[in-house]
Amino acid sequence: MVIAVIGGGAAGMMAALAAAESGEHRVLLLERQARVGRKLAATGNGRCNLTNLGAEERRYHGADPTFVRPALAAFGPERTLAFYRSLGLLTVSEAGGRVYPYSDSANSVVDVLRFSLDARGVETLPGTPAEALFHVKRGFSLRTPEGALEADRVILACGGAAGGKLGGVRDGYRLLESLGHRITPLRPALVQLRTGEGSTRALKGVRAQAALCLKKGERILGKGAGEVQFTEYGLSGPAVFDLSRLSEEGSEMELDVLPRWSLEEVLDLLRRRAEVLPAHPAGNLFTGLVHNRLGRVLLAAEGISEARPMGSLKGSELQALAYRAKRYCHRITGDLGFDHAQVTAGGADTAEFWPETMESRIVPGLYAVGEVLDVDGDCGGFNLQWAWSSGRAAGKAAAKP
Repeated sequence: MVIAVIGGGAAGMMAALAAAESGEHRVLLLERQARVGRKLAATGNGRCNLTNLGAEERRYHGADPTFVRPALAAFGPERTLAFYRSLGLLTVSEAGGRVYPYSDSANSVVDVLRFSLDARGVETLPGTPAEALFHVKRGFSLRTPEGALEADRVILACGGAAGGKLGGVRDGYRLLESLGHRITPLRPALVQLRTGEGSTRALKGVRAQAALCLKKGERILGKGAGEVQFTEYGLSGPAVFDLSRLSEEGSEMELDVLPRWSLEEVLDLLRRRAEVLPAHPAGNLFTGLVHNRLGRVLLAAEGISEARPMGSLKGSELQALAYRAKRYCHRITGDLGFDHAQVTAGGADTAEFWPETMESRIVPGLYAVGEVLDVDGDCGGFNLQWAWSSGRAAGKAAAKP
């Protein structure tokens, strides 16, 4: 039997390895770029956040988040790490359950996968995009620039539209649509957000631990917590990424930059500082509480001069500053788009696939895995875990008689 895997990213390589495990089939791995794993090599700023020990259904999104349940149960983080240990990859766990290669290099992950593909006899075809896919009597016919390829079963692992500079494409959606599958609306996820009127320009490069609330009017779109990075154009960082998929036109991000302390406690801290250092400039009021630049921006937002003596600040002004630290708001004007996004929200409608095997309910012998499906995870290794879990499920199922 010939099994063709379209896409040489994380999910595609895992699917090809699983399909070739028995050694009974010819497995072809088609990749449009000059080498497999290019996008994987860039993940985690080149470190590769391989998985997350807390990967479970609640960390995934889409029309039906329960779709991920069977694949994660069959091949979750523990089995994934055991698999990589069997390939000779050492790993290390960090805060928040994130797991990285011990080498701290994503290339180590790509290399052990490449070695394993070679060892299992997978025929890797770089520079070979699938231009069209047809369901024929004896299976499938794939049109490529080098000619037609025939396969008994096909696994679509083309990835999503995110990360265009690293190979993000819409090929998988187009191929699935040509065979009758529905594609839900696509949007960037795990992406930086733009804010209005240069509200963060003075904070470029500053990081803060914050509680976040994304709102539109009185409606709460989502909440989160973690590191926020201020940029020239807006907001970035893991906590922002997790909420980015929920942003809407006209929404607002509310930051609590002192989340461990209540409003009353923050006000008390500011009062004490002003009482102890009455002659010091107000520009130092937040020193030791938040980054100095952030403190000065909070003052400016309330129209208070940095040069004023702390002792001259009225009770109402201190109260306003405490409130500002607990509710530092930014109007969201958009995001940086697919080229900067880590993952695509939306994709092939999961109602048209079997969650245990990733096989199409519409076209027998056709499988879809990873980001091409309407599944996207939180920031922190969850999307790569979905690639491993779904790829493994499809590869093993496709190899069955």
